[in-house]
This record gives sequence, structure tokens and C-alpha cells, in this order.
Amino acid sequence: MGKDVFVDNLPFETTEDELRTLFTVAGTVGKIHLQTDPRSGKFKGCGFVKMANAAQAQEAITVLDGALLHNRLIAVSAVRAKQPPASESAAAMEPPPKRKAPRRR
Repeated sequence: MGKDVFVDNLPFETTEDELRTLFTVAGTVGKIHLQTDPRSGKFKGCGFVKMANAAQAQEAITVLDGALLHNRLIAVSAVRAKQPPASESAAAMEPPPKRKAPRRR
């Protein structure tokens, strides 16, 4: 099972092939996903690289965080767990609605 790492501050001209070549120094690279803006389709300068296992992912973080790519220092970090959307987390913190008292006759 693979382990993802997050890559930020990528130069806008970065290609998947360049990232694959760069990350092979840390081990076997699986899938690469470069983030794009849904409206314009332009590359956002960040993405995810799936390494073969957790040890290789940690090696990629250790070796490549702060590496130079197209004269830009890239940031490589562990993927954080997904946060629920703000509307869901706010709703979870609200107390349940109060029940109306039954009418007396």
C-alpha cells in the first residue's frame, strides 16, 4: 500500500515526468497528481506523490524538502488527515434542538 506526500511551492512549468524523476531518489513512485484550478485548469503549484510505502515517503520528505527545482525551493511534507468541511463540523458542535413540551389539557 502506497503513502502520499504533499509537494508545495512547485514551479508552474513542472511536469509529472520531472517529479517522477526527482522522487525516484527516495524510492518507487506510484501515482502523481498535480493540483489544477477547476475553473481555469491552470496548475496551482502543488500536488501529491504516492510513494511505494511509508519508509520511502519519509525518505522523500527528509531528502527532498527544501530541494531546488527550476530555481525554486520545494516543500515536501506528510499528507494531513482530511478535515470535515466547516459547515459539517459547525453543525456537529451545535446542541440538538430543544423538544417542545407536551401540551396539557
